[in-house]
Amino acid sequence: MRRAPVAYSAIAVVIATGAVACGGSDTGGSSGSGTAGKQTVTVTLTGKGCSPDTSSIAAGPTTFKIVNKDAGAVTEAELMDGDTILGEKENIAPGLSGTFSLNVKEGKYQLYCPGGSGPERVDFTVTAAAAGTAAATFGPEVTTALKTATTGYATYVRAQVAELVTNTGTFVAAVKAGDLDQASKLYAAPRLNYERIEPVAESFGDLDPAIDARADDAPDPATWTGFHRLEKAIFADRSLDGTGTIADQLNTDVGKLNTLVAKTTFQPAQIANGATELLNEVGQSKITGEEERYSKLDLVDIQGNVDGADKAFTLLEPALKSLDPTLATKVRTRFTAMYKALEPYKKGTGYVSYDTVTQDQRRALSQAVDALAEPLSQVAGIVVS
Repeated sequence: MRRAPVAYSAIAVVIATGAVACGGSDTGGSSGSGTAGKQTVTVTLTGKGCSPDTSSIAAGPTTFKIVNKDAGAVTEAELMDGDTILGEKENIAPGLSGTFSLNVKEGKYQLYCPGGSGPERVDFTVTAAAAGTAAATFGPEVTTALKTATTGYATYVRAQVAELVTNTGTFVAAVKAGDLDQASKLYAAPRLNYERIEPVAESFGDLDPAIDARADDAPDPATWTGFHRLEKAIFADRSLDGTGTIADQLNTDVGKLNTLVAKTTFQPAQIANGATELLNEVGQSKITGEEERYSKLDLVDIQGNVDGADKAFTLLEPALKSLDPTLATKVRTRFTAMYKALEPYKKGTGYVSYDTVTQDQRRALSQAVDALAEPLSQVAGIVVS
């Protein structure tokens, strides 16, 4: 989902570093209740917007459970710090629920549930942890593994964005030269880089809409910029006239992203939340074919999202094997099945055009995505630290 001007992502700039990782099982309780150092806040989606079961909790590892009983127009909830989304759960249709987990620190926040008839934002306060409160801790092996995961993920994101800068620069040069054939050949490479780290990119205000908005995401077609604006020019209009300024802006925006990720750090739960969001991206906009509607390179985007989710999980996997070996095995097995589901559509170093993939085949891909996303969504609540 790409809504200017807020920064929206399950992975966002860290709101707590969590020097000591906290363990134990979430009780599913409310109003800041929980055991072993964890707590759960239940946010019910209503026709008006957000209805949390509490407006204040103590700082610490927290799971936000989003429940939609019968709210048709409100399908998401976000924890916001100003205009930055620190955690979110989207696409919660009536009858469904979902979660995201974070280690929240003391401060003033808001819960945001857009689309309702009432106030969309509800104040939410995180107080200091009570004196003498001791959270259960992971053992040193798990703590070390989680620290390694956070530093490893930051390194991965920076490497992908560095490649994105290079590949975008080459692509932009072809666009500005008016070389349609070369631009069409170079379009896929930066798309793969971007899709691998998409939730991170979405955390920086208007940057993701500027880089990756689709036509129906742009409030004003005259100001539509980014990859998909150029995609339309290359693959649908077959003309690059007047796209030089848009190409230059894309280069500039990707450079800004490179500067921002150099300073970004992550919590273990944020990495897991982001992996889940990448799979949700596949199910919501890639499987349908709406993401790459002109180039028909949706399978490249799917590959990028799956790659990024797999990298996040791989980094968390050593800790998860100690905390919940059954879940770790299940997720790994589902990733293997996901790659197997994509295999028939490979063609050379890329994929077949998505318009050659039948509806039955798309349904099969969607089933593989759903089967993976379900256990993967459980990881954040286990590794929240």
